[in-house]
Amino acid sequence: KEKADAVAHGCTGKGNDQVRFDVTVKALAPQLKIIAPVREWNLSREEEIQYAKEHGVPVVEKKSVFSIDQNLWGRSIESGPLEQPDFEPPEDAFEWVKPVSKTPDEPAYVELGFEDGVPVSLDGSEMAPIELISSLNEKAGLHGVGVIDHIEDRLVGIKSREVYECPAAVCIIEAHKDLEKMVLTRHQLMFKEIVDREWAWLVYSGLWVDPLRKNLDAFIDSTQKAVNGSVRLKLYKGGFRVVGRKAKKSLYDIKLATYEKTSVFQQRAAEGFVSLWGLPSTTAYQLFEK
Repeated sequence: KEKADAVAHGCTGKGNDQVRFDVTVKALAPQLKIIAPVREWNLSREEEIQYAKEHGVPVVEKKSVFSIDQNLWGRSIESGPLEQPDFEPPEDAFEWVKPVSKTPDEPAYVELGFEDGVPVSLDGSEMAPIELISSLNEKAGLHGVGVIDHIEDRLVGIKSREVYECPAAVCIIEAHKDLEKMVLTRHQLMFKEIVDREWAWLVYSGLWVDPLRKNLDAFIDSTQKAVNGSVRLKLYKGGFRVVGRKAKKSLYDIKLATYEKTSVFQQRAAEGFVSLWGLPSTTAYQLFEK
């Protein structure tokens, strides 16, 4: 459409984004030349700004000692003093998440509704994805929820200190996992942990175009047909937890789970099950440990 013969980006040679851009371009349009001046010229952030000014390229003036990137899903804060791993980020580094000392003294509750594994409603009101995430970012961030501060392994082999604000993301992921526990079997859940980890690694590593990603998508999509219901979260002073959940088709059966007389679970059948379940382990222990 643009009749371009090259793609340029501003990634450094240390980051992960260069991999994501380059690999994707090479897959979708291998004829395009990739130009990465910051990587090729080994520019510092200050040198980037100076070069842009000298060549009449408008840039946002540096207002913070930190490097900030953000989109709908999260806001990353890095560089500057944060390169010292024991340096505590100051309160003014954060924009989405309130300091715990300034959060409300009363907890708040939010309810997320899911259809086929996708969040579709917040507190009973149906919302488009962008509206839902934006609204939840505000609600959870107000209560100090959503800060991640950790050491990350970058693809190029170095460790990096990363600080993220992602209020809606942490709430949605936690609620979604909880609802899955209601509707998926233990075998599905155990295997899906492996699939989720591999899927996340592929995407993080810039390998969105790898055929394995579509293979994993197929499994994930098949499991999400059962993930329909709602999860209630309690937000308070920087923390949050699931306090209730409902599913349209739940594998949780109170008639089996209850400890009251109304239980239909056959407890006497458990004795034989326990013997058979532990047979390989007890046999091995008797043989090798005694």
